[in-house]
Amino acid sequence: MIDQIAPSDFARWLADMAKVRPLERAVLLDVREPHELQWASVGKDAATHGYQLVTIPMAVVPVRLAELDPDQPIACLCHHGARSMQVARFLVGNGFAEVANIAGGIDAWSVQLDPTVARY
Repeated sequence: MIDQIAPSDFARWLADMAKVRPLERAVLLDVREPHELQWASVGKDAATHGYQLVTIPMAVVPVRLAELDPDQPIACLCHHGARSMQVARFLVGNGFAEVANIAGGIDAWSVQLDPTVARY
């Protein structure tokens, strides 16, 4: 199952994943294109909030799948949530157990969680 989590609930999801998989640090997988990453990023919050930011554009996730650990909890992020949901489904179909989608993407992240993240 793929959890749909609002950006405002991301901290709770991280805490829940720490209980379920205490030895695995959660990953926020940003599947946007490189030019989109230049507009806005959530990387500055990674160390503070206890997640690892990994950026892999959606189109190359299949060929770079080995870079991801199926035992790590992964929350997928894109601009509005559609591409990240497709990637989340792909990960579940390839044996990843703890997968979530950030509903509304980085746009919702900016609105709900951190207004310093640029909207585009």
